[in-house]
Amino acid sequence: MPDTTAAKVYLVGAGPGDVRLLTLRAKELIERADVVVYDRLVAAPTLALIPQTAKVIDVGKEAGYHKVKQGAISRLLADEAVACPGGTVVRLKGGDPFVFGRGGEEIETLIEEGIDFEVVPGVTSAIAAPSYAGIPVTHRDCCS
Repeated sequence: MPDTTAAKVYLVGAGPGDVRLLTLRAKELIERADVVVYDRLVAAPTLALIPQTAKVIDVGKEAGYHKVKQGAISRLLADEAVACPGGTVVRLKGGDPFVFGRGGEEIETLIEEGIDFEVVPGVTSAIAAPSYAGIPVTHRDCCS
């Protein structure tokens, strides 16, 4: 049974780094967020869209150094949703939430806690990098 008093959590893909490649939905949610939990791959111009009134939590990871473990991040999202009744909690991730983003693990916790969520896809670097270089990831004459 969903917790109807808790904030809704949005797992938002911030794209490959260029703020101009955010989806309109991502921009809308960032600009009205009450809480933003973000990773280190989110570019500064995207972070600049966060309202000054929002609670901002850096959970960025680097290879070999995780200042916040994944289980704690998942728990944090649920806790922030409960602490912000009726609000908007944005889990902001570089690229897409489900491509190396551990979004699946995060929504498992939200489901277990009965917290409503929405996934907002982002452009993943797996597609963006070759596209920027002029390399199609699908081309019927070159890719099988």
